[in-house]
Amino acid sequence: MTLALIDYGAGNLHSVHNALKAAGAADVAVTADPDLVARADRIVLPGVGAFGACAAGLRAIPGMIEALEARALAGGVPFLGVCVGMQLMATTGHEMGEHAGLGWIAGEVAAIAPAPGIRVPHMGWNDVAPIAGHPLIAPGEAYFLHSFAFTGDAVLATTSHGGTVTAAIGRDNLLGVQFHPEKSQAYGLALLERFLTWRP
Repeated sequence: MTLALIDYGAGNLHSVHNALKAAGAADVAVTADPDLVARADRIVLPGVGAFGACAAGLRAIPGMIEALEARALAGGVPFLGVCVGMQLMATTGHEMGEHAGLGWIAGEVAAIAPAPGIRVPHMGWNDVAPIAGHPLIAPGEAYFLHSFAFTGDAVLATTSHGGTVTAAIGRDNLLGVQFHPEKSQAYGLALLERFLTWRP
């Protein structure tokens, strides 16, 4: 089983790679090769940074969007988006301008509204509260680090930071998590273990 960990210049590859290996992944390919992505058995899209820059980095790789759509959308292989990788699944992002996402799940990514006593970015451990049954999303605590959040369809779990904030989205074979499994210790490793055996 080949797992493609997409390298598009959006950070946190090393820690995500190590976490996937620790969770039991035997063949993790850190890759910017759309041909490999088009043959992968599972796909992970990481991401740290601004939505627009990450979207541009992904689109700058010739054939990568097409490979992702062919393999994840049409092919139905398990797909996991992490942090900005989850946000890119949305229709639109509003970080430093308006930018098109992949449009896989209808919704937008906008700044977390400041509130009394609430710091932005949302950083640190917080609850993950499932609101829809999903085999990969369990209640627990995970590590978050973000200033922008998703609102829209297919929300699977939320957390609280000055109000309700989306923690996970997904449908069919697609899953996105706003938190960082690679920084979430036992909770994150357990999620990655479930992802590695997931058969949606």
